[in-house]
Amino acid sequence: MAYDVQTWVSVAALSGGGMAMGFGAIGAAIGEGYTAARANEAISRNPELSGDIFKTMLVGQAIAESASIFALVIAMMLLFTKFAAHILMVPVLLGAGLAMGMGAIGAGVGAGYPAGACCTGMARQPAMGGRLTTNMLIGSAVCQTPAIFALVVAFILLFTDFSQSPVSPTWAAILGAGISAGFGAIGSGLGGGLVAQASCEGIARQPLTATPVTNVMLLGQAVTQTTAIYALLVSFILMFKTFPATDLIAPPMALLAAGICMGIGAIGPAIGEGLAGQSAVAGIARNQEHVAELTRLMLVGQAVAESTGIYSLVIALILIFVV
Repeated sequence: MAYDVQTWVSVAALSGGGMAMGFGAIGAAIGEGYTAARANEAISRNPELSGDIFKTMLVGQAIAESASIFALVIAMMLLFTKFAAHILMVPVLLGAGLAMGMGAIGAGVGAGYPAGACCTGMARQPAMGGRLTTNMLIGSAVCQTPAIFALVVAFILLFTDFSQSPVSPTWAAILGAGISAGFGAIGSGLGGGLVAQASCEGIARQPLTATPVTNVMLLGQAVTQTTAIYALLVSFILMFKTFPATDLIAPPMALLAAGICMGIGAIGPAIGEGLAGQSAVAGIARNQEHVAELTRLMLVGQAVAESTGIYSLVIALILIFVV
């Protein structure tokens, strides 16, 4: 049975919307559940603070929810917007949905880590409730950065006119851009959450270390975001570079492979960097006198973990510009 272009565009819009919200619901739900679990533990430890812990839990859950709200926005746009009947709209709509859906997973889970640790910390150190909440808000907000990258890519795909571009290999570049941004956001969201979690736990353990713990948390989180930036860079190149028309299969496959390479290749390094940052922040809370040594060791360890993300970036660029 033959279908016209408008039918395929409609199918892509519906599929993209389903992927955006389906995948986008995973991370936020896990992060919110983790926050609630830790809040229950905190209240059982210190029932007198149940009101404050409950409020903190709701605030933390609201931040974890942000990424799924981004996914909801993209899903609603895909479902209720009338798109032009052009064959390139098919990969555009699929790429936008995939980018935002996958991009919301890590941010949702990651934001739940500091929120849960904040609830537990308030039960241990009631006097530090304000500082813990501030630290949680900062750490959780950083975890949303890669989801925002994915949202930006989804918006660019939806609002860019690709009708003057050759169908092949542009279709592969568009899909590759969505895959790169979506998968590339997962690790950074998770890694940043691990560092922020250790920060809240450290402040609760030793309130006097709040300043150095927060500073190193931000430094560690910044490093975990770099691979998501690599993925965003590859997405931008794939979306904005002009590729000559071709009837061969190799050029589009190279562009699609570039997006897959960078997107998946960004996951592990960011999580590894988060683990290094998590340990360093926890160590500073235990031994403030060795902030410099712990920070230096963290950065060296993160740099080594970063190398595999750089390898992925190099291969992705070779696939785009050389192959």
